[in-house]
Amino acid sequence: MNTSNSKFTWNNPPEASTTVTINFEGETRIVPAGVTVAAALLGHDDEHVCRSAADQEKRSPYCLMGVCFECLVEIDGLQNRQACLEPVFDGMSVKRQDKVVNEKK
Repeated sequence: MNTSNSKFTWNNPPEASTTVTINFEGETRIVPAGVTVAAALLGHDDEHVCRSAADQEKRSPYCLMGVCFECLVEIDGLQNRQACLEPVFDGMSVKRQDKVVNEKK
């Protein structure tokens, strides 16, 4: 992701803002408090958030309002979470999800 035109970078959030620490696939990230998981992940240099269930192509959040399901992730062991709707919290663990999972057992 090109951040040359950005007014800030997620890797160095402004000192005045409150931040939380999350874990994304084993990597610790410091992100602004109050943003969604999708916003936190888009603010870093990742190629994708998940893969398409149909053809396994890399996907990133698309609509950012809970309609398209292009941002499914696993949060603290719970699968099929829409990253665009979930706010970050301190200590959150997020993993990419490569397919839609039927959680019924």
